Amino acid sequence: MTVTHEVVNQAPPLTGFSTADDPALLEALHRADAGWGEPEVRELGALAGTEAVQEQSRAAEEQPPRLRTHDRFGHRIDEVEFHPAWHRLMTVAVEHGLHAAPWAEARPGAHLVRAAKFYVWSQAEPGHGCPVSMTYAAVPALRSAPELAERYEPLLAARTYDYGLRPPLSKAGLIAGMSMTEKQGGSDVRANTTRAVPAGDGTYRITGHKWFTSAPMSDVFLTLAQTAEGVSCFLLPRVLPDGTRNGLRLMRLKDKLGNRSNASSEIEYDAAVAWPVGEPGRGVRTIVEMVNMTRLDCVIGTAAGMRAGLRQALHHTTYRHAFGRALSEQPLMRAVLADLAIESEAATTLALRLATAVDRAQAGDAGEAALRRLGLAVGKYWVCKRGSAHAAEALECLGGNGYVEESGMPRLYREAPLLSIWEGSGNVAALDVLRALGKEPAALDAYFAEVDAAAGADRRLDAAVAGIRKMLGTLDDPERAQRAARTLAERMALAFQGALLVRYSAPAVADAFCASRLDGEWGNAFGTLPTTADLTAILERARPVSSPESLTEAAG
Repeated sequence: MTVTHEVVNQAPPLTGFSTADDPALLEALHRADAGWGEPEVRELGALAGTEAVQEQSRAAEEQPPRLRTHDRFGHRIDEVEFHPAWHRLMTVAVEHGLHAAPWAEARPGAHLVRAAKFYVWSQAEPGHGCPVSMTYAAVPALRSAPELAERYEPLLAARTYDYGLRPPLSKAGLIAGMSMTEKQGGSDVRANTTRAVPAGDGTYRITGHKWFTSAPMSDVFLTLAQTAEGVSCFLLPRVLPDGTRNGLRLMRLKDKLGNRSNASSEIEYDAAVAWPVGEPGRGVRTIVEMVNMTRLDCVIGTAAGMRAGLRQALHHTTYRHAFGRALSEQPLMRAVLADLAIESEAATTLALRLATAVDRAQAGDAGEAALRRLGLAVGKYWVCKRGSAHAAEALECLGGNGYVEESGMPRLYREAPLLSIWEGSGNVAALDVLRALGKEPAALDAYFAEVDAAAGADRRLDAAVAGIRKMLGTLDDPERAQRAARTLAERMALAFQGALLVRYSAPAVADAFCASRLDGEWGNAFGTLPTTADLTAILERARPVSSPESLTEAAG
């Protein structure tokens, strides 16, 4: 065979790195007295960067789950088959406590350490984060039924991934799902038509259709159904205590834009047996705790995707040459990379601050509980909204190389919109900001206490916070407030991020963030930072010190 060309000017494979090699991540652990978790975070981050795990991620994505409704004899089985790589990824996640383990740990910072591990591991493969996240979120909701929590919580928190359809209480560990939305209601779960009737023995029989149920292979589900008292919450197992299948039928798996390694389905309940969780008619309130925790993971997951995209962009542009020098040395590309780095660090810092608020709220700090309530709505809206734009720009840094599946960038790009949609798309999150402000005045006090901790450090941040106070004074009319909800959520998120960066990040990062995001020295696309921004300092902080390109530079 004739050799027509030699492969040159291509970046080498990006393997052997650590997703935990991230100053913003490690600094957040130590300032919240959670530095004890750094060794395990580093261990998991190093594993995420291995060639073997990257291959598992590719296989799980390229060979998605398949639904088998019947066996060869015609018996209904409703089973979902996964590639073995999925189960390996799930095993690592559960054994490292990324699911509900923090609820069983009394150690300070347990939820922050769990968030850090979720951040580094989901950079390897985000799809399996869905059932991991829902298991994490199920525990606080389940605690509304103390007798059920006493039996199920230890198994939800167990660090054993025990896959297979068996009675839940006979297993060594459980995975939980959530089944709420219906085709006629979507986010308006009060419009649900699924009904639950008492069976006379403390259980209910649930009949109805659910339009979008992710992770249908889970052991138990928290689900909503109408009762005589109104929408109520229930715990529904796939297998009953006597070993028989519950009346849960998998109708089809969704053919999704992204998140392909994870199964999402339409299901029907046919007189399915379920146990009530919380007060009858108060199901929405009961399940809100689960929603809030999964929203936290949406913010963490988006920040993880940003970091993964930034890493790929930094790696490619370091090795790719054009017009006589590496792309990463070209002034315009450096501006783009620095802008991506700022967005990434702002998202990471906010996500981990919200995880810290979970820890402190669990310890009884009412102010942190209030901050978590409003901060999650604000962060869910803005950080997740920025994920898609960030992924697109990071992909473009690789040019045509980034547009092909083998680069991994299309997977990041397809995944990003999910985290903005899941647990309430943009409008739902923005309206939740208004709801929190209206129903929990302490939440606004907690928010201003947080951003005011940076008062006087940067005039642009001070002006942004003053502008939010002024804006809030004009939103006394409900219609006007709704029209302004997105603007308010965006401004509150940017001020929150700015305050955190001013207090904790490198001066060059904080200065460029405040100049661009808060003071208007920014265009409508990445790469439009003010010319005064210290690109070198920003990029030095963003570039992992143990990355292949850094090692190459050190050797040279």
